[in-house]
Amino acid sequence: MNVLVAGSTGKTGSQLVAEIKELGQTPVALVRESSDTSVLPDGVATRIADLTDLNDDVCADADVVVFAAGSGGSTGAGAEMTDKVDREGAKRLIDIAAKSGVKRFVMLSSVGADNPNPEGDLAHYLEAKHAADEHLKASGLTYSILRPVALTDGGRTDNIKLGSDVDKSAQASRADVAHVLADAAVNGSYDGQSQDMQSA
Repeated sequence: MNVLVAGSTGKTGSQLVAEIKELGQTPVALVRESSDTSVLPDGVATRIADLTDLNDDVCADADVVVFAAGSGGSTGAGAEMTDKVDREGAKRLIDIAAKSGVKRFVMLSSVGADNPNPEGDLAHYLEAKHAADEHLKASGLTYSILRPVALTDGGRTDNIKLGSDVDKSAQASRADVAHVLADAAVNGSYDGQSQDMQSA
């Protein structure tokens, strides 16, 4: 199957693309003109697009879409970019996916996005992620939403925890996150689920 990955050149997205390829499927990396595609595995197809200005055909031939992009909660990108990418960009991609007959949409969200704390440091970011998550749930698409705790650059572990038992102050390696996202995208292991995640 063709799996379109938004955020494919990010620290998590590039590992996700590799995981999808290892599962025998065809990742299609959604990249901007200025993206550093050297982080992608050799031979991976790319599709030029900007999440702040998506064309109606961006999901053409995609069986599954994964949104692993983001301005980041603490990148200093500012509220405007958070709105453009994490809220409006995600919602627009969801709408295009629904109209294009995509079979499944997997969302990389964030712990706390299910019930954002309006007083917290990440309030604006989490509210944007929350809006995108709720838009996905209402889209009619088969969906999976993953909300990892604080991300690290550590490698794969054999101990991933999902669901209500997750310690929100714990950490999750990007490698583990990529692994779970790939499983959700390719195998549909978490269809219809929204859940927190940590590397235990």
